[in-house]
Amino acid sequence: MLKGEQLSFRYSPHHSWVLQDFNIQIAPSEIVGLLGPSGFGKTTVGKLLAGYLAPTSGSVTVEGQPLPTRGSCPVQLVFQHPELAMNPRWRIRQVLAEGQSPAPELLQALSIDSSWLSRWTHELSGGELQRIAVARSLNAHTRYLIADEMTAMLDANTQALIWQAVLDYVRQHEIGMLVISHEAPLLKRVCDRIIHIE
Repeated sequence: MLKGEQLSFRYSPHHSWVLQDFNIQIAPSEIVGLLGPSGFGKTTVGKLLAGYLAPTSGSVTVEGQPLPTRGSCPVQLVFQHPELAMNPRWRIRQVLAEGQSPAPELLQALSIDSSWLSRWTHELSGGELQRIAVARSLNAHTRYLIADEMTAMLDANTQALIWQAVLDYVRQHEIGMLVISHEAPLLKRVCDRIIHIE
């Protein structure tokens, strides 16, 4: 399992607590929703579980071990704004290679056109970039995926395409998933269970 135990976080001793004594666990192939309003620490939970932030106290383990600090991480995070998670000096081919070249069937399911690979990130739309971000995150080493408002800024057709591709892939490969959102209807549709944070 991916476990966060007694997670607390604040940016410095002079700041207020963003999160206190929060517990979460996600099993392989389980899809868990994290529901709550803005400003209640949902994104912080995602960053802690993926290793982007270190907890002020508490621990994160994956399959009983601390998150690795080198090499491929089995926990991957997809942000709401994909352009902030990509090097603007790289072509899309390099961006995907960072995720160790996703499976061709995933690229096909996400309707990623081969002509995009030679483009720069600023030459793609937000929806196209998010499909690239998802493909990069779902590599051969990924055991857990965290989707932080992954499709909140996209049109309905692109949202449906991404969710269908992701849900098919994670179920086929028994990947655990945390879906972070403030939209209860979405979480009810795609998740096995929902955790409320407030």
